[in-house]
Amino acid sequence: MQIKTDQFKHEIKEHGNYNFPFLVSNEKLSKYESGSFLWHWHPEIELTIVTNGQMLYKVNTESYFLRHGQALFGNSSALHAGCMFDHQDCEYISITFDPKLIYGYDNSMIYIKYVKPIIQNFSLAAIHFDLSAAWHQDMICIIQDMIQIDSEKYMTYELDILTKLEGFWKLLFFNTHKTTSEIPFDKKSYDRIRDIISFIESNYSSRLTLENISESIHICRSECCRLFKKYMQISLFDFITQYRIEKSMEYLTSTNLSITEIAVLTGFNDSNYFSKVFRSRKGCSPTQYRNFKHKEL
Repeated sequence: MQIKTDQFKHEIKEHGNYNFPFLVSNEKLSKYESGSFLWHWHPEIELTIVTNGQMLYKVNTESYFLRHGQALFGNSSALHAGCMFDHQDCEYISITFDPKLIYGYDNSMIYIKYVKPIIQNFSLAAIHFDLSAAWHQDMICIIQDMIQIDSEKYMTYELDILTKLEGFWKLLFFNTHKTTSEIPFDKKSYDRIRDIISFIESNYSSRLTLENISESIHICRSECCRLFKKYMQISLFDFITQYRIEKSMEYLTSTNLSITEIAVLTGFNDSNYFSKVFRSRKGCSPTQYRNFKHKEL
C-alpha cells in the first residue's frame, strides 16, 4: 500500500473529523511495499514519535534520522516522505491535527499572534526533537501524554487534548519565533517542486520528457533540472524511475497483472528494461519480489 493522494500530492486521508480534527495513528514502515511512504503533504500539523527502530524522515529539502524515543514536528503543508534505515523496520506513532484547534477561527488574536508566524514560516518545515536542546524532552513528554489521553478517552478527552496542544504550541512558539525568521526559504521554488511531483504522479504511466515536465510549470528545461536537484537532492529522472518502481511494487503485490502489463502501466515500454531496472534497485526480479510478498500473506 501507499499513502493515497490527489493529483496535487495532497493526502486524501481524513485526519480526525470536522467536529474534532485530531488523529492518533499507530504506524510501521513495513506496511508499505518498499518500506517507505512517498512524498505527500496535508494542511494538518503532524507529530511523529518513533516507538521501535529508526527511520529516515525527509521534509522539503532536509533529511532527519529519527531514533527510538525521538520525535519530529512537521509543519502544515510541508512535503514529506519516510523510509527505512539499513533495511530495518520502524514503528512509530503519528499525531495529526488541524491548527484551528488552537486558534479557533480565522484572524483571531491567537492565530495572528501565535499560530500564523509558525504555520506560514516556510523555513520552519520541521523540527527534530533529538534532545539536543533542553526543551525537546518537554515536547516529547507532551506528545506521549496526548497518545495516552487518546488511548483512554475519558469523558473530558477533547478538553484534555486541547490543554496539551496549547502547552505544546506555547513551548514551540517561545523556542522558535526569534530564530526561524532569519532563515531564508524560497516559497516559489517550493511550490514548483510540488507541481513537478504532482505532474509526475499524474503522468508516470505516459512518456515523461524534460520538455513536457518543464512546460507544465512554465520554466526552461535547464532550470527545471537544476531546481529539482537542488531541493530534492536527487536528479529529476532518477526520481521518476524511483517513483515508477514504487508504483510497480504496488501492482506486483495487489494485482495478477503480467510483468509486461505492469511495465506498461508504470511507464516502462520494454518489460526487459523494466526487469533490469527493478533488479538494480531492489536486488531481485519483479517475479521474485511478487512471489516473496505472496508468501508473506
